Amino acid sequence: MLQEEVIETYQEEPAEASPAPAQEPKKEWRLRINYKMLVQNMPYIGFLSVLALIYIANSHLAEKKIRRINQLGKEIKELKWEYINVKSELMFRSKMSEVSKSVEQLGLKQLSSPPQKIILTKENEK
Repeated sequence: MLQEEVIETYQEEPAEASPAPAQEPKKEWRLRINYKMLVQNMPYIGFLSVLALIYIANSHLAEKKIRRINQLGKEIKELKWEYINVKSELMFRSKMSEVSKSVEQLGLKQLSSPPQKIILTKENEK
């Protein structure tokens, strides 16, 4: 009998030491989300939603600009190669031998003798 009393006293002491948790039921996280809290935090939720939309739009615009930059880079490379090609073709066609070949059809010939200088004198100086 004495042992039973000791066990009962031992069991009662922890209950008396913390009566607050025993009296209040433990709330689950689902019970904490209710309509009142949702309405009170609506401006904050709206702000976060707008911020998320701005973030998504910003990332889409950045990706669009990156694609445009890559496209323009490819176009610049193509134009550079075209410029180099046209420049080399012009240098080839402006060589003396190529010019003489192209003007033979018009009846012009390349000079075989060097050009001569013509000097004009005035009649008063004689």
